[in-house]
Amino acid sequence: MRSFLVSSVLSAAAAGVGSLGVKTDTRWYAKLDKPSWQPPPAVFPVAWTPLYSLIAWGTGRGLDKARDTGDDKRLLALTVGNLALNAGWNWAFFTRQSPAGGLAVILALDVLNVALVSETAKHDKVGAAALVPYAAWTGFATALNAELWRRNR
Repeated sequence: MRSFLVSSVLSAAAAGVGSLGVKTDTRWYAKLDKPSWQPPPAVFPVAWTPLYSLIAWGTGRGLDKARDTGDDKRLLALTVGNLALNAGWNWAFFTRQSPAGGLAVILALDVLNVALVSETAKHDKVGAAALVPYAAWTGFATALNAELWRRNR
């Protein structure tokens, strides 16, 4: 139970801190040349709410199982690092108004997503499977960020 509390607090903190960095109502963002396949703004909170729930649930399960073997420190470190980059992307992209900075952050996040799913899978396959939609959505977000960078540099 403690693991779920920790993972839930971490996920909620990432969601909260990250949301403070979102600035879609700026002139800079409005003027970006965006691809036709970019989802409308309303899709993002609808997508992220269940994704943060899956992150909390999946990493909570993994942490719980990893504690049984004494391997929870690595998984906790990956979770914290992952969620820090997750929240940091909004600040790099929107607040700093930098598609290049956002791309650097999200590429690092993609690497940590693979590591997080892999490490979770060592301890709990179901928890790891719960993280796959997050990794997939972030992969899509990486493609979108890369296209925004390409179109607006």
